This record gives sequence, C-alpha cells and structure tokens, in this order.
Amino acid sequence: MPTDEAFWEFIEPHLSRDGLDEGTMFGFRCIRLNSQFVAMPSHPPGGMVVKLPADRVAELVETGVGTPVAPSGRTFKEWVSTADEATWSGLLEEALQFAAGGEI
Repeated sequence: MPTDEAFWEFIEPHLSRDGLDEGTMFGFRCIRLNSQFVAMPSHPPGGMVVKLPADRVAELVETGVGTPVAPSGRTFKEWVSTADEATWSGLLEEALQFAAGGEI
C-alpha cells in the first residue's frame, strides 16, 4: 500500500530553501513558499499534488503525466496530481516559481 513517505523523503532536502516550510491545507500536511501553497502528498497516498497555472495543469492531464485534483467532486483547475516520481523535481520547481509569482 502506498504511503506519503516517498513524498516527504523527496521534499526533505528542499526545506532548507528560504521561505519554504511545512504547513497544512485542508487538514493535510503540505509545503508552502512564503505562505503560498506549493505541494503536498496526494490522497490517496503514492503521489504528489502541485499548484501550477491552469493551462499547465491541463497540459499535464492531457498528456497523461498528471490527473486532476477533485476533492469532493470539484475539480481544482490549478492543481494536478502525479504518481510519476521522475517528474517530481521539475514540477516542484515549476510550482515554486508559480508560488513566487513568476512565469513558468
């Protein structure tokens, strides 16, 4: 059964970045940059959820890299989930840039 361990092991070395820390969102542990949501483990466990521009999320869903995030049946246009750990580094960097207000 998948757990959140892979996500937290992946995130651990990044927590030394300025402004990046652990918080909560919807009662779940997450990562924030200067209080802006960046990433959290997916629910059910086994993946990572990141916040990105809506057009980038649509692209990731269309190409099969990600799946929509739809808690309680409502799809969040700026959030995408992926279980493909090979994409996590790149997507985390994009999410950090988005949270900082930069262009991706």
